[in-house]
Amino acid sequence: MAALTRAELTLLGLLVERPRHGYELDEVITARGMREWTEIGFSSIYYLLGRLRDRGLITEVASAGTGRAKARKVFGPTPEGRRVCAEEAEAAVAELRPVFPPVLVGLASQPLIPPERLREALAARAAALDDRLGAVRRAADAQSDAPAFVRAIFDFSLHQLAAEQQWLTEYRATLEGDA
Repeated sequence: MAALTRAELTLLGLLVERPRHGYELDEVITARGMREWTEIGFSSIYYLLGRLRDRGLITEVASAGTGRAKARKVFGPTPEGRRVCAEEAEAAVAELRPVFPPVLVGLASQPLIPPERLREALAARAAALDDRLGAVRRAADAQSDAPAFVRAIFDFSLHQLAAEQQWLTEYRATLEGDA
């Protein structure tokens, strides 16, 4: 069986936590700040659920809805889905995979950027980092009762952002020294 995409693994993991319908998956993704690293849009949730179902990794376990509200299909993992999720999650934790941040592409062509425009671009990045740090902190604070593994996701994101913020501060200082 082909490896799961990161989006498929994320949804499958949420369904292993407990069965959910598509709207609830979207709510959890939003509440946990997962949009920052999952690349799962609301419109793709049902497509991904269909792929997981077609691969035999999830199945419909119930329908949710009351009164005149449209019944929503609630999905849960199959035994094979639990096994695959555990295997792929372990590999995702263990393996150091390269990332391709666009900032590195820009830095590789830095000599082409006029110095004042470079300083402006770096200042804009610093402001965006500040905003992102604030947003992740607020999302983490709103999930203060979340399980330890959810807190670890927030902590990882916060540490990565803080590390980039420190690097950016130091790099900007070296550029000011060159001016």
